[in-house]
Amino acid sequence: MIKVGDTLPSTTLFEYIEVEGEGCSIGPNAVDVAKATAGKTIALFALPGAFTPTCSAQHVPGYVANAEAFKAAGVDEIWCLSVNDAFVMGAWARDQQTAGKVRMLGDGSADFTKAAGLVLDLTAKGLGVRSHRYSMLVKNGVVSTLNLEEGGKLQVSDAETLLAQAKAA
Repeated sequence: MIKVGDTLPSTTLFEYIEVEGEGCSIGPNAVDVAKATAGKTIALFALPGAFTPTCSAQHVPGYVANAEAFKAAGVDEIWCLSVNDAFVMGAWARDQQTAGKVRMLGDGSADFTKAAGLVLDLTAKGLGVRSHRYSMLVKNGVVSTLNLEEGGKLQVSDAETLLAQAKAA
């Protein structure tokens, strides 16, 4: 499992962008993790699935509401990662009104999640392979803080916890 001090897996995530611009097609667009994190501080949080109750009602809204505070704390971008495809993440981004605040990144084949050792197997519940719920502060591609949830809870990967850690860093 990935830990503090490790470099993020060199994988590709996918993003659906609502409006064409800055050389980006509408989508899905490949996001090379190594290139996208180079020289930046990223607040990354991951969750089991788009449109799921806790994720939609609490996890994502906390990061959207605190987007400006994260920027003030020196965070360049906030990333939400889920084992869903870019089209689902794009629809969820519209639903959650994340534009300009949180990048909604799809890890459709779970390549990032598997490489990070953060797979959550929910096959018995009909959900297949998903990601554990966690948050991390990433500086120049290296994990500086990692908050891994236990048992489906939302206690340590919430926006307020990661924001406090970003302010202290």
